[in-house]
Amino acid sequence: MKEMRAKSLPQMLGLAVALGAVAGPAFAHHSFVMYDKDKTATISGTVKSWQFANPHSELVVSVIENGAPTDYLVEGSSVNVLVRIGWGPKSFVPGDKITVVMNPMRDGTKAGSFLRATLGNGKTMSAGSQATAN
Repeated sequence: MKEMRAKSLPQMLGLAVALGAVAGPAFAHHSFVMYDKDKTATISGTVKSWQFANPHSELVVSVIENGAPTDYLVEGSSVNVLVRIGWGPKSFVPGDKITVVMNPMRDGTKAGSFLRATLGNGKTMSAGSQATAN
């Protein structure tokens, strides 16, 4: 019996390490509670960057406020979700003119959760649909 326990201890430790490695990313994923889902904010500016990456995509929009550029971070869905609705790494290109509608941060930080966007060429994109031309 003692020999059986000795052999199972390394297996148990290995299992614990494997579960910890898998659980880490799950705990790193956050909720969207920091965004005020009862409010929307609209910003217009220029795409500064577009990160088509997990766990959430990130669009940075440079907006002119009081004569100076201010960056807004707009968080979107995961790559898996976006690919299914036709989005990709070139959905937003730095330099593009853009108007974004988002749920703003509750604390007033210059950021939000993506709802929809209209590009300068009239193409619209929403969190749940493919791009369409107006």
